[in-house]
Amino acid sequence: MIDVVIVIAGLAGGLLAGLFGVGGGVIFVPVLVLGLGLTQLHAEAASLLAILPTAVIGTWRQIRFGNTDVRAALVIGVVSIIGVQIGVVAALHLPDSTLRRMFGVLLLFVAAQTVRRAQRTQ
Repeated sequence: MIDVVIVIAGLAGGLLAGLFGVGGGVIFVPVLVLGLGLTQLHAEAASLLAILPTAVIGTWRQIRFGNTDVRAALVIGVVSIIGVQIGVVAALHLPDSTLRRMFGVLLLFVAAQTVRRAQRTQ
C-alpha cells in the first residue's frame, strides 16, 4: 500500500510540475508527513531529492519549447544555493512542529496569492 501512495504522489507531483512549474514539494511533503509518517525535516529532505529528476526533465522539455530564460534560471539557481544552506541550518535547529506550521503558512500564502492573481486576470 505504501508503494501505491508513493507512486500516486510521484505522478501527481510530476503532473503539477509539468502544468505549473511547481508541485513536487507541495505534494510530496504532505504525503510523506501525513501519509507515510516521516518527520517534517525528513520529508523536506526527501522532497528535495525527489524533485531533481522532475526539474531536469521539465527544464529540458521547456527549453525545447523555447519557454525558458536560461540566464535568469541560472542566476536564481546559483544564488539559491546560499539560501538552501541557510535554510538547512535553520531547519536543523527548529522543532518539527514549528517546521510543520511554517510549511503550512507557506502553503496558505501561496494559495492566497494564486487565488488573488487568478481573480485579477478574469
